[in-house]
Amino acid sequence: MKAIVYLHHGGPEVLRPKTVAKPTPEADELLVRVYATTVNRIDINQRRGNHLNNENSPEVLGYEIAGEVVAKGKNASRYQKGDRVFGLVNGGGYAEFCNIDEGLAMPIPEHWSYEYAAAIPKNFITADETLFTQGNLKRNETVLIHAGGSGVGTASIQLAHHIGAKIFITAGTDEKINRALEIGAHTGINYHTHDFAYHIQTLTDNQGVDVIQDIIGGKYLVRNVSCLKENGRLILVSLLDGNKGDLNLTNILLRKLQIKGSSFETMSLDDKRECVKRFEERWLPTLKQGHLKPIIDYVFPWEMIQEAHKHVESNRNFGKVVLKIR
Repeated sequence: MKAIVYLHHGGPEVLRPKTVAKPTPEADELLVRVYATTVNRIDINQRRGNHLNNENSPEVLGYEIAGEVVAKGKNASRYQKGDRVFGLVNGGGYAEFCNIDEGLAMPIPEHWSYEYAAAIPKNFITADETLFTQGNLKRNETVLIHAGGSGVGTASIQLAHHIGAKIFITAGTDEKINRALEIGAHTGINYHTHDFAYHIQTLTDNQGVDVIQDIIGGKYLVRNVSCLKENGRLILVSLLDGNKGDLNLTNILLRKLQIKGSSFETMSLDDKRECVKRFEERWLPTLKQGHLKPIIDYVFPWEMIQEAHKHVESNRNFGKVVLKIR
């Protein structure tokens, strides 16, 4: 079968088409004919060689897929050949066929395209787990979502808005801020021109916010902690600015703050299945009804994989970048 691989770390130019062996499903897996996948930050970081878990990086990237079941393992019973499914995979999405654990697959509603379905799982499951399972965000609470124009950011804005939270976001352009406001954010802060910590304190009358979802880490740590109100929760999703930051532990102690990390890639398979199950029960019906939707920035044919990576790497996208395989 055809796949896109990278033979060594580097820029988008290291991504190349290659003929590789077609996978065989294990006992609990489905073999899916892939119609669409996506480009995520984890793909960029692993291609560059600076992901936290590089030693386990697959040759074929791609961590979410949408397609048609063509075979299944002996223990797989929920789906049949010909069923349309979407979900999370442990790499391998940049290919014509890919295995997926049946517990990580969900049924594609009849009225959804493959491209639409592929844009959902990673962003929305990450948003659900960070905001609600770990952040315990509730109606009328306040949340700061960094990178509001990203795939995770656009999903998080919609979920937080749906439950009635007040939403502050950061983004790098006024255009992204305006688009974030259109999908449910209440206030946007341009991090290139404004100090978000100062503005959060001003906007909240020096009270701070209940929850912060952060993909930056590094230099944001001190300012994030300063933005939390008493009993506030900081959820780290990624570390784009690095894994070190100064911190006065007195703030954590006296204000009873919580700092949590969230990394789907390093979870056990059972924990991943539980995440997918929670998401499917909590949010898939609402998505099917159209009250929530993936924000798709651009759909690239997979032959343009290098251009797709450049587009995400440059932070030009608002929402998800999808690869159309078929």
